[in-house]
Amino acid sequence: MQKFTTLSGVAAPMDRINIDTDQIIPKLHLRTIKRTGLGKFAFEEARYDVDGNENPDFILNQEPYRNAQIIVAGDNFGCGSSREHAPWALTDFGIRCVISTSFGDIFFNNSMKNGLVPIRVSREELDALMADAKDAENPELTIDLEKQEIRRPNGPVIKFDFDEFRRHCLLNGLDDIGLTLQKDDAISDFESKRKQELDWLETGTGV
Repeated sequence: MQKFTTLSGVAAPMDRINIDTDQIIPKLHLRTIKRTGLGKFAFEEARYDVDGNENPDFILNQEPYRNAQIIVAGDNFGCGSSREHAPWALTDFGIRCVISTSFGDIFFNNSMKNGLVPIRVSREELDALMADAKDAENPELTIDLEKQEIRRPNGPVIKFDFDEFRRHCLLNGLDDIGLTLQKDDAISDFESKRKQELDWLETGTGV
């Protein structure tokens, strides 16, 4: 998993509530178990018309938001079904952080396990960040996970809370597999002792 320390990037305003996982990645694309290749389908039903042409009204089809790495979204982002493909699609598109007042619980946890940083802020803070993102002349925000702050182009720094364990994992690029591999020596030692103490398991001899 890619480390997340500090990110400076374009923030795209999605000023709607209840953007669910079905909107983030339509069910048609859930057959894959690969984490890559889903970015082109992110928000597919909003990004394209029925003929596959770009919808010019959709924010991620507009400059400078085509290259957005941050989404500032309305309440309850990522609600709906539990598909892990939703954070996969966002990260493959290039999104590395989503800011909202609230998130769907499963999406929230899936995001952090896949290198996507979900940040909760207050209503007043979200309104300020949404206004920043809507300023197409300078919609860049800086997310500093180590200091737990959002730096704005023309406004005070916004501090945010974040689970300490998940923060550690993101700062060090540790997903569940990475966490397990940190115990590689202990696992190897256990396996070695198990083979010595329970050699009959290796030889297939019954008791």
